[in-house]
This record gives sequence, C-alpha cells and structure tokens, in this order.
Amino acid sequence: MTAKNKTEVWLRGPLEDVPELLQPVAQALLQTREELHELMAGFPDSLLWQKVAGMASPGFHMQHLTGVLNRLFTYARGEALTAEQLDYLSAEGKVSENITVIDLVEQFDHGVDKAISQLITIDEQTLKEFRGVGRAQLPSTVIGLYVHTAEHTMRHLGQLLVTVKVLKNNEV
Repeated sequence: MTAKNKTEVWLRGPLEDVPELLQPVAQALLQTREELHELMAGFPDSLLWQKVAGMASPGFHMQHLTGVLNRLFTYARGEALTAEQLDYLSAEGKVSENITVIDLVEQFDHGVDKAISQLITIDEQTLKEFRGVGRAQLPSTVIGLYVHTAEHTMRHLGQLLVTVKVLKNNEV
C-alpha cells in the first residue's frame, strides 16, 4: 500500500468484471502486487540472492510468487505444465546475476495481469470441477486452486517482507 492509498484492495469495493466468488482471489493478488512494489522499491540487486538464517532469498520468493501463480492457474485451466514452466520451476532460487529486482517485479506484474484476465473469463459453473495437481494429479478443484494461489502468494509476500527488512537493516 502506498501512502497515497492506505485502503487495502479488498476494502475498495468489487473489481469490475471479476466474478463475485473470485473477488477475494483477485483482490489478494492485487494487494500482493501493491505491497511488492512498495517493499522492493530501491532494494539493491546485490542483496537479491542473500539469505537470512538459512531461509530463502528475496530472489527466490519473487521468482516463486510468479511461478506459483503461473503454474496453479495453468492447472485451474485443466492443462499440464509446459517444459518452459518446468524449467522456470527448477531455476527458482538459483543465483543469476542477470536478473534484477525490476525484472522480477515486472514478471509478477505480468503474471497478475494474466491471472486477473483468466478470472474475468472463468465460467463460474466450472469452479467445483476436479483439477489434478502435479504429476501425481493430486485432487483439487478450480476454486481450490484459485484460493490456494491467493493464500500462497500472500504467505510468500510475508516471508519476503521479513527477509527484505532484515537484509536492509543489516546493510545500514
């Protein structure tokens, strides 16, 4: 949230064209995007792959936010992951000097835009339909995948927030 708009997304009213049952999912993704922008503004690329107490780096969390969003929304469509998505998954958290904070924020922004577009076009009658997750095709539903995406995204944002604050404090 910026100083300009302290009202959280879920309290700003319904989002246009997003089905009523999926409003909380879209709102959580948009809230994550806003907080990610604020949190990562001015964060140095040199700290992107640093770990705190052996926990995941900011780079991992940012890659994972985008990757999970992409993968779970793919499963919600009833599709299998592509080779490109599997490659992205295996690269999450691997140090790459070519990746910047700005790159990762923009990738997440794109993922959120794509996800909101998918939510807008969903046929609400499909929300209870079975969807298999992963190679083992673990059982879920369309709505279960969407809700888990929102929860998982907010959870990693929280972990990222703590990691970034500790790294910034240690640099001062």
